[in-house]
Amino acid sequence: MTGDTITQSVGAAATAAAAPTSVATSRAARELGLKRGEFELAVMLGRIRTSSDTVGGPRRVTVEEIERVRATEGFPEAWMERIRTVGTTEGASLMGITTTRFTRLSRAGFVTPVKFYVNRYRAVVWLYLAEDLRQFAESEVNAALLTGRAPAAIRAQLEAGVDVRARNWRGRHAGSLLRQSDDPWERAAAVASLLDPVQIAELIKDPYERAYLNRLMPDPFTRGPADSPAARIIQKITTADDPDEIRWLRANLTIGLSQARRERPAPRPAPRPAPRPAPGPTPDPQTEHVAPPAEQPDDASAERGPEPRGLLKWLRRRGG
Repeated sequence: MTGDTITQSVGAAATAAAAPTSVATSRAARELGLKRGEFELAVMLGRIRTSSDTVGGPRRVTVEEIERVRATEGFPEAWMERIRTVGTTEGASLMGITTTRFTRLSRAGFVTPVKFYVNRYRAVVWLYLAEDLRQFAESEVNAALLTGRAPAAIRAQLEAGVDVRARNWRGRHAGSLLRQSDDPWERAAAVASLLDPVQIAELIKDPYERAYLNRLMPDPFTRGPADSPAARIIQKITTADDPDEIRWLRANLTIGLSQARRERPAPRPAPRPAPRPAPGPTPDPQTEHVAPPAEQPDDASAERGPEPRGLLKWLRRRGG
């Protein structure tokens, strides 16, 4: 092997060793030619798989996953069509129905939103996956819902003000979060993210477990001030409010926590060492004074006890 060949081999090996095995999600989106919202939707739908090097760490995309997506048949046009979203007007046109009928079907839960945003008029705009709407319209089972009068049960629900769009979106979002991780604590945090903090505090008494779940929860949808009108609307949409939904989430969180605790405990601060007693003052040999021992009576005196003083005087007078 010549010197040039050896040099080229060493250089190729060094380049391969230096090449990253995964990249940040922002870079992965650029390499796939996706906008931020398109990339996030593809991840939510499971079309792009992400991973994390550490529990609760930033999500990353492996180089192999980027190559897999690029190798998908029809990429990018056909692949992009599978993640295309539409609003009410375009969705109704796609299904061949009026916007009023489309809204009623959505409120009754027959079609589920995949995204939403709050516009400048503080109105919630729901977005739907075009692929879902086409499949719904093409199914013969749903033909009666696209024409004619709606069934009486559906009409009664809608007249009563039933609107399950937010609840259905939360269910779809929860499924997406659970698919993205196998770690039991992250999965428990995904479920907890849809519950009100009061519900979480009732279920989880340990403050360290609550703090750990809060750290592992997905990023909030609000990027502006938390007390803004838009933030309050988003908070309402992303927090469970239906009694059946709340019971389901609480039960799943309880089961998830049991699994997580068996896997490992929530991190806690290291215990503080017990304080050592302060050393007392050191006596000075020059000033230290030792009290002399008390004078002890001899044994004979102790046995005799004190002599009677009156008798002694009488004997002296007799002798004198």
